[in-house]
Amino acid sequence: MATRQQPVCQIFSFRDCKSLPDQILEPLAASCGMPIVIDNGSFQTRADWASVDSPRLLFRSVAARSRGAARSETQIGNDIPNLEPLRWLLKSQFDRNVVVNFEIQELIFDYVFTHLGITSEGRVEHPIVLTEAPCNPLHCRQMMSELLFECYDVPHVSYGVDALYSFHHSNNQRTLRPPQTGIVLSSGYHCSHVLPVINGRLDAANCKRVNVAGGQAAAYLQRLLQLKYPGHLAAITLSRMEELLHEHSYTAVDYQEELEKWRSPEFYEREVHRMQLPFSGKLPGGCASVEERQERRAQQLRRLQEINARRRGEKLHQDQERLDRLMAVQELLEEGLVDQFHKSLVALNMDSAEELQSYISKLQLAVEQGRQKLLHSDGAEGKTEGSELEPHMEEGDGMAMMYADFSEDTLPEKPNVNVVQPSFNMAEYHQLFVGTERLRCPEIFFQPSLTGEDQMGMMETLQYVLARYTPEQQEALVSNVFLTGGNVQYPGMKERMERELLAIRPFQSHFKVTMAKQPTLGAWLGARDWALEHPPGGVDGGGAVGWISRQDYEEKGGEYLSEHCASNVFVPIKINKTVPARQVEPSVTMPTGASGAVGVVTSALTSSTSDAPMVSS
Repeated sequence: MATRQQPVCQIFSFRDCKSLPDQILEPLAASCGMPIVIDNGSFQTRADWASVDSPRLLFRSVAARSRGAARSETQIGNDIPNLEPLRWLLKSQFDRNVVVNFEIQELIFDYVFTHLGITSEGRVEHPIVLTEAPCNPLHCRQMMSELLFECYDVPHVSYGVDALYSFHHSNNQRTLRPPQTGIVLSSGYHCSHVLPVINGRLDAANCKRVNVAGGQAAAYLQRLLQLKYPGHLAAITLSRMEELLHEHSYTAVDYQEELEKWRSPEFYEREVHRMQLPFSGKLPGGCASVEERQERRAQQLRRLQEINARRRGEKLHQDQERLDRLMAVQELLEEGLVDQFHKSLVALNMDSAEELQSYISKLQLAVEQGRQKLLHSDGAEGKTEGSELEPHMEEGDGMAMMYADFSEDTLPEKPNVNVVQPSFNMAEYHQLFVGTERLRCPEIFFQPSLTGEDQMGMMETLQYVLARYTPEQQEALVSNVFLTGGNVQYPGMKERMERELLAIRPFQSHFKVTMAKQPTLGAWLGARDWALEHPPGGVDGGGAVGWISRQDYEEKGGEYLSEHCASNVFVPIKINKTVPARQVEPSVTMPTGASGAVGVVTSALTSSTSDAPMVSS
């Protein structure tokens, strides 16, 4: 019995999805003060009310405006139909996962609050739960609090780390008893983080960041394919490379062994993904049929005849105008106006009446021949007109312009050189063969040196962080290794992590790797769970733990942070209080025996002043 043969190659097409503008949602909880949860991600912003199960507002964290246009022309997120045209000037509020451009951040907030259906004028009367970067600088938090409290007049704000929200959400789904100890490996669009969690709280002193993530992987893939296919530079866009990463890449469990498999031609033909680029099926030249070539030559003939007729008509009109002008000058001589006649000759750059008569005769002959030719052309073709007397021919007019009666047969027939040549597959020419690139780009997560980065990979960084703890703490941390973020969704990522941990951990030691069920939405879901479990307090400042009220903002400053299980650690700025200089008292004559006592008292005052405690802001 014959077996059914499987197709050898896999051909895929780019979806090239165009974003649709977001609709303005109904304010589901506008009357009950329900918190608004905003996952302020570096790649995508997710926002909605805390009462819904999943965010309905998802858009790219980018603002675009036409080059040279005013700020009113700025478009946000899904209002941008395509990010690729060069006319767009794209800007993001992030720099290495830290918000630094607060003008763009204000536009993002305007977009969120408008599309959530908030209609209150001048203020947002709802608490805000906002994600921030691990170990966020105090200045960035101060600017963010100032924007929310001063510009939007929100009643309460809570800050938390997106990876920790996802970590606690996963622990709640697995019904693990808090507080939990573990280590979080988060990889987003701009950078990746190793975050140790001890007894439910972030150990900020041992957090590490690696500047390799999804954005670098997409740029690396674009560079590889542009070097491989220099004829398709314009078609290899960053948006298509992100689609390739998300849908066609995978993580090799053993990188070197997997590369050896790709040396096999059978394995290559079976595993390579052919990405079909858009193309036109019509080929130029002799590849077209005989009827198409004849129709193309006829169109070219008509176009040349129209151009020739138009130029001859213009020439005939100019000759007629010049003849009328010369005839008017000759009439001056016949009427006896000799002075005006000589002045007109000088203006025409002529010396005598004979020269004028010679020019008039030539122009009359040319005009008459042009008219006869015009009548003949109207009877034969109905289109061509003009004269054969064209002493001045412009460059680029071509040989066909010099003859009005050329026919289709005068155009040379190009030899059909494609008759003896093999057929050319145009569709295959417009295909990208994505082979080892499918595993090379996710590999920079473990080997940043592939892109020229001089830093450790994620597993080396994890080993460095674990070395800072005692063996008992290391056992507790590796027993709950949690993967989250959009850049860990490659197939095989969990298996690769387990293999790397097996290599770096002691013999017969135990560890467990868990991946978030929804790596991209886990942060928003965790922030929603926390907001529902910890409602804010009153406006008078007696808020619950984790919330910053307006009174806290005014009294403690914009950099103040109310800590909770998923937040950063608040480290206030310590400022040394300057002691005013003491005035020098006039010298007083003391007894000889009292000089030692005075020295003792002075040294005691000096030591007490130097040991004065620092005052926290």
